[in-house]
Amino acid sequence: MTSPWLRRILLTNLVLQVLIVVTGGLVRLTGSGLGCPTWPRCEEGSFTPVVHDALTFHPFIEFGNRLLSMVVGAVALLAVWAVWRWARDRRPMLGLALGILGITIGQGVLGGVTVLTGLHPTTVMAHFLVSMTLIALSTALLLREREPDTPAVALVPRIVRQLGLATGVVLVVVLVLGTVVTGSGPHSGDADEPARFGFDPRTISWLHADAVMLFVGLVVAMVVATSLLSGAARSRGWWGAVMLISLAQGVVGYTQYLTGLPEALVLVHMLGAAALTIGVTGGLLTLWERPLVSATAEPLGEDDAALRS
Repeated sequence: MTSPWLRRILLTNLVLQVLIVVTGGLVRLTGSGLGCPTWPRCEEGSFTPVVHDALTFHPFIEFGNRLLSMVVGAVALLAVWAVWRWARDRRPMLGLALGILGITIGQGVLGGVTVLTGLHPTTVMAHFLVSMTLIALSTALLLREREPDTPAVALVPRIVRQLGLATGVVLVVVLVLGTVVTGSGPHSGDADEPARFGFDPRTISWLHADAVMLFVGLVVAMVVATSLLSGAARSRGWWGAVMLISLAQGVVGYTQYLTGLPEALVLVHMLGAAALTIGVTGGLLTLWERPLVSATAEPLGEDDAALRS
């Protein structure tokens, strides 16, 4: 058992990692990406927006996102302290917390590079994918907090674990293609001089949709597989949630495509991507468990754990 404050801090870290994706999307969708045209200052000689007659709302949206990124970094640092304070003997947790902090700092630097390169779609794409990585790691850290420090035991046969890993890989492909679609579409993040990939948006959208269909098929297979294995009850709930989120994402995706990519639906789609990242991460990690065993007990065998009833 650890302090309840540890779990609260780790949960806050995860929520903020998702929230920064939403506010970052808001920056891009409102054309506020260069509202603060320099970095780390917002404007030359000032870290905050300077009030003048020609001032628009764009600097405030971009500055607000920067302020939130500082909060995200502070909570990531707080998470490292909390793990050190209440779970310092659990090295995997400490390693995850330090990794999240390091990547969060790097994400701030990447945000600055994105501004200094005029919102080049490659840096915008990397910025989003790094956030998805942080969400996955933050989910893993939160789940790890409730597990004992015993060897992990597989709850399902190897073929199901391989199927789950394949599903995770396809999700990465879906996310990458989704960012390429964004980098080829109308929402560049800059209201005046949009920087885009030179790809045909329709073709990239079709490739993205094809990858999504493959992903949904694999998720259905995982739902069926975990439903047939009595030892996978915990993982079954995660994959069921992933299935529901995937269907909702499909509806939102096709609707936004057919309606000209309205900003509100694009923002919902980004939030759905974060939810899928959380769901798949949880679904994969719960294919194993760390059983509570005494020092003299034998760990459960892989076949026993996978096939027990």
